[in-house]
Amino acid sequence: MDTQTLWSLRLGFNGRHAAKIKNDGIKHFVEQSFAQKPDKTVPAFIANLPKTPDEIKTAGKKLKGNAEAGKKARLEETRVNLELKAWWIDKMRKDEFPLLEKMVLFWHNHFVATFGKIRVNYWVYTHNMVLRENAFGNFRELTKKVLYTNMMIKYLDNSSNIKGKYNENLSRELLELFTIGIGNYTEQDIKNGAMGLAGLTIGDTKAAYRPASENNEPFEYFGKKGNFKADEMVDIIFQQKNAPYHITEKVLKWFIYDNPPQNLVKYYGDYLREQDYEIKPFLLKIFTEEFDKPTAGSKIKDPLVFVLQLLDELDIKEIDSKMVAQFAKGQGMDLFNQPNVKGWNGGTYWLATQIYLQRQNVADLLCKNTIIDKRLLSVFGLDAGAAPKKFNIKLDWDKKGDNKQIIAGLKNRLLFQVDPSLQDDFETMLRYDFNPNAEGAENGVLRLFNFMVKTPEFQLI
Repeated sequence: MDTQTLWSLRLGFNGRHAAKIKNDGIKHFVEQSFAQKPDKTVPAFIANLPKTPDEIKTAGKKLKGNAEAGKKARLEETRVNLELKAWWIDKMRKDEFPLLEKMVLFWHNHFVATFGKIRVNYWVYTHNMVLRENAFGNFRELTKKVLYTNMMIKYLDNSSNIKGKYNENLSRELLELFTIGIGNYTEQDIKNGAMGLAGLTIGDTKAAYRPASENNEPFEYFGKKGNFKADEMVDIIFQQKNAPYHITEKVLKWFIYDNPPQNLVKYYGDYLREQDYEIKPFLLKIFTEEFDKPTAGSKIKDPLVFVLQLLDELDIKEIDSKMVAQFAKGQGMDLFNQPNVKGWNGGTYWLATQIYLQRQNVADLLCKNTIIDKRLLSVFGLDAGAAPKKFNIKLDWDKKGDNKQIIAGLKNRLLFQVDPSLQDDFETMLRYDFNPNAEGAENGVLRLFNFMVKTPEFQLI
């Protein structure tokens, strides 16, 4: 795999941006990505949904005592949530600079809050937009903003965190998962932090402190004493010496290494602190310095990168983004519905036996340009009784080259390494006397492509 394709996959979801990276350079590509402004237009299917606690309560009262209406409402919530997933995946597929959405997805799996518990799609959307609008901003300030999203307050039960009856969920995850990580705080910090977060509850547009429920007594937090509230607590957390390393390790895992070297975690973490937790210079340093290193094969593709690369390579447009969302869900990467507050594990989880087998089956079916296996219809959100779903395929390959040139072109786009045995397999499939102009040549190359994308090497970037 050539370096530009590798980084197109790492900074996005397919190899489409390899030429831009090659022509502009990695630094310029990243800077152009930073300059992209997020679209703030509220999707039509979200615009008229209940937004405030009062509106949600009123809608709930209308359903009280009517089981059938309640069932329909829940089905509608699920339908809208699938629309929301498709809206987001459309951005991943179509944006000129997909690094923004790749970073939103990172924050989505860092500041986890799930639709399954919340069941309020407008809050899901606004939480997602907070991540998008601040994706390349300041990590400390983003943490503060996330604490004030209705979705996070609801997800981690902070509405039940009141003076004299403290709920520690948000206080714990703020330290354990969102900022400094296990081993860098005490249980007393969690208990005292809950005092500072007491009374922070759901509001009309965002969370707010409720005077009757908040704590106004001083407490100690990481050695400092005062009547701290959320923003002040976050400032104190980010003053701790280990503050940059937890997020640095997660960023390196997300983009480059499933098991990042600890010396790099410290090196880039120290730089993040020097930059006062500004994300742009931090990412730019990582990407430009890691770009020239031989790191191909150090990370397993997540389900979205896997399927979006396949669809792009085959130029399949008939699979809409709802179907992509359903595929990702079947692979264990359900948008807005991580399995727990820790998020998707990633790494070797993406190559568990069932997931890998499903990937191979889907590669087969897409390359045959039809989904005919009823067991897999549901993977793409299709009814089990549906007719076979056919797709138009247009695979790009060197129609003037010989067998080795055609193989080399596909290898550069698809595989991080090829040993002599695998090369022999390719040349057995596409022999030395292969004629690219012969009838059926397209099918021959497609069979080779299908073989390549089912290899373990295709699963790695």
